[in-house]
This record gives sequence, C-alpha cells and structure tokens, in this order.
Amino acid sequence: MFTAKDVKELREKTGAGMLDCKKALEACEGNIEKACDWLREKGIAKAAKKESRIAAEGLCQIKVDGNNAVMLEVNSETDFVAKNAEFTNFVDYLADQILANEVATVEDVLAINDGGETINDKLVALVAKIGEKISFRRVQKITKNDNQSFGFYKHMGGKIATVCVVEGLDAEVARDMSMHVTATKPLYISKNDVPADYIEKETHIQMELCKNDEKLAGKPEAALAKIVEGKVNKGLKEVCLLDQAYVKDPGMTVQQYLESKKSGIVCFTRFEVGEGMEKRNDDFAAEVAAAAQAALK
Repeated sequence: MFTAKDVKELREKTGAGMLDCKKALEACEGNIEKACDWLREKGIAKAAKKESRIAAEGLCQIKVDGNNAVMLEVNSETDFVAKNAEFTNFVDYLADQILANEVATVEDVLAINDGGETINDKLVALVAKIGEKISFRRVQKITKNDNQSFGFYKHMGGKIATVCVVEGLDAEVARDMSMHVTATKPLYISKNDVPADYIEKETHIQMELCKNDEKLAGKPEAALAKIVEGKVNKGLKEVCLLDQAYVKDPGMTVQQYLESKKSGIVCFTRFEVGEGMEKRNDDFAAEVAAAAQAALK
C-alpha cells in the first residue's frame, strides 16, 4: 500500500513521527496528500507550514524589458554550483532568450535554436562540464500596460524572487509590494480568488480539530460551526494578500496601504528555490570517510 520512501516523504512534509506517519498512510490508503490532512486533523502536525519547504538548491532570476518581465528557476544539486559563475551566466542567458522569443513553457525554451544549438543542447553541455545535475524547472512571463508598474525583488541572492504588477506609475509602491509578497508568501490576492475546494478543505480540518479539542467538548454544533468559521477566516487573512498586515506598517492592511497610495495590485508571482521538492541529503562526514578509505587501498 505504501513504502518506506512514502513514510520518509510524509515525515519531511509534516515533521510528524514515523509511527504517526505510518498510521496516517494506513488510514489514507497510501495517499500522501490525504495523510498530510489526516495528521493536521488529529492535531499531530502543522503540515500547511511545511508543504512548500525548500528542498533543492539553485537560483531564481528576474529580468525586465519594457512592459515584459520573466521569472525562472534553475536547480542544481548543491549550493556551491548555484554560485558558480558558469551556472549564473547560464541562468542570465536563459532569461535573455526567454525575453527575446515567444515562449510559454519550459519545453518551448529548451527547443529554442541559438547558433545551431538548442537551449537543451547547451544545458546538456553545461551539465557535462560542471559534473552535476542541472535542471531548468519553471518559467513565468508577466506583462503590464503603460499605466502599470513592475515591482521586483530578490532575496538571499536569488533563493526567493517576486514580481508584482500594480496600478499606477509609482515605482516605490511596486517595490514595496514585491518585498511584502517575498516576506509573507500569500497564495491569493483576495478572498474572492480563493477556490471553494480550498475553503471546504480548511473548514473540514478545523472542524476535526475542534471536535478533538477537550476544551470544546460538549459545545453545540452551531457554536462549533461559528468557531470553525472564525478560524477559517483567520487563516484566509494569512494567505490573501489584501487582508495581510502590511510588513512596513502592521497597523494597516495591504489593501489600506494601496488605497492610501491610490494604487491596486494586478497580479504577483513568487518563486522560491526548491519549494515542493525533496532536498538532497548529503552526509559529508561519510563521504570524507569513504574517500579516506579509498585512498588507503
């Protein structure tokens, strides 16, 4: 029904113990996503905060040209290679090629022919030269009109990157929004953008948590429903950009800040290196010991 690898993946996503992970997978017939929810419902793990953990090395890049912007993520096995000049130069080259060509997907980009070689050919050659797996993971092109502004921000040397489009021509507001999104990681602009299934899922999880809370034992269903509604709404404020407390002035919401600047948010895109991927787990002590043993033979 499930494997040791599934247990390991669930532990990394939720931080729950091995036995609890096994119980969750048994209860959910090996479905890892459902097992995450099961653990949250039982109050064993706060999986939501770890579902998008950083799990790979690499670099995010942003390039802007007029009314067009591009964001991309390229992954490497180690942070050492991610800082290598040949790697960073290739990421810059990719961004330039994406801006210069009509492409929408990773596959489109890899198929670009430049000087008789495809981008994929160049990537394969770079992998052979560096000696480490490199993958072009994702790309997003963003456009705006002449009455809008781009805000962009990179954090930790490109580990996190954000592009926002705001109404108006105030560059400071645009940059403030990109910095805010980078820091707070919203999922949606407003409650109107939240899918019904997301609310349904969160409502179910909060109801199960309330039912298992001894302090709420004996509460009527109607009272529990009100408590659950309050918890869900509180959670929505954390994932909806306009309802979040503005990082530079927590006394106001993002919506209030934008209104004070006679602006508005059109869209945002946020990339974080390795989010949702399993992180390579190197045992450097073991590698050194193995190399030492090999040298003695």
